[in-house]
Amino acid sequence: MAKYSRSARKDVKSAMSRRKKGTLKSGKGGKGGKVKSRKQAIAIGLSEAREKGKKVPKRKSPRKKRS
Repeated sequence: MAKYSRSARKDVKSAMSRRKKGTLKSGKGGKGGKVKSRKQAIAIGLSEAREKGKKVPKRKSPRKKRS
């Protein structure tokens, strides 16, 4: 069974191409700076796919620090 739907993969691919062109911005409404990191571009593509309701696994919750 596929981890991501085909349409979700297209969203990630478009985010990667926008990163290459230099038009991908971070933050709400693209108010942040240009995205240069490959990992960050993938994360943005996945979150856009999630917003559209496509088949993408849930985000992993951050690990709690042990004291």
